[in-house]
Amino acid sequence: MDHDQRFKELIREFFGDFLNLFFAEWAARFDLSSVEWLDKEMLPNPPDGTRHLLDLVARLRTRQGVASGDEQWLALIHIEIESPETSMQIKRRLPAYYVHLRDRYGLPVLPIVIYLKVGLDGIGVDLYEESFWELTMLQFRYLYVGLPGLDAIKYVEGDNWLGVALAALMKIPKEQIVQLGVEALQRLTTSPLTEQQRYQLAECVEAYLPLEEAEHRELIERINRGSSKELRHMNKTTYERGMETGIERGMETGIERGIETGQLKGMKMALLSFAEKKLGSPTPEFKRRLEESASAEVLIEAVKIAADAVSWDQIAQALR
Repeated sequence: MDHDQRFKELIREFFGDFLNLFFAEWAARFDLSSVEWLDKEMLPNPPDGTRHLLDLVARLRTRQGVASGDEQWLALIHIEIESPETSMQIKRRLPAYYVHLRDRYGLPVLPIVIYLKVGLDGIGVDLYEESFWELTMLQFRYLYVGLPGLDAIKYVEGDNWLGVALAALMKIPKEQIVQLGVEALQRLTTSPLTEQQRYQLAECVEAYLPLEEAEHRELIERINRGSSKELRHMNKTTYERGMETGIERGMETGIERGIETGQLKGMKMALLSFAEKKLGSPTPEFKRRLEESASAEVLIEAVKIAADAVSWDQIAQALR
């Protein structure tokens, strides 16, 4: 699993909403009704000499030719998500990623970076430039959204449900953090989405809202005291919901079969979220093993170990 599997799954599920929320003029140029995700796009030799798995690459139709004379109305959208280990390096890697995708698929590529920790100007076009003294050798532009640079109040009150959830990552006045969390969860509870989509967005709020311990207790108290049963149910942690789902399906068909029919990804997300609350950011080795795990039995054992684990290595050992 990559540095932020939760966020990648969110963008995949709400891809059209993401483009329309932050890049509406660009979104109008694409046919968003059919998107093909190109998985495990590996760049063999980027500038730092290591191998990297690109975050998200979508192939989709355009509503017009990207360049004059184009007969094939297809393009790629490449999305990179900032993480602590790449925030200072991602800009210089983008040109190599672009060349790799352009050469491999022969299609125009639109790069987008999502910053989770860096605000910049909120939404815009950034430039990576290399020079040899006074001679400019390379200029590379890309779209970006810097979530911490956006007004959370504006988005939590908007009509884009992804925006309501992502408000948890935006600029929030300290004294309004708890209220914004309650409002976001209340709105998501009544949104015209599927139960799984509502849960996925609410889990984003839970995971990213910058609450201290006392504020988290206040949020839970306000939800339990004055909110609907549906909201209280939605506010359960990923781990609790994942275990409930496994138990419910297990009563009918056995937990292994339940996971095989669609719960495997949910259990991975549940394990990651539960362990993150105890141990912080996961190690690269844990993420690699979690991504490669395809056994229900292994994941179940890892969840048991995570309950008492004091390091990521302990859990990673269970994912062999």
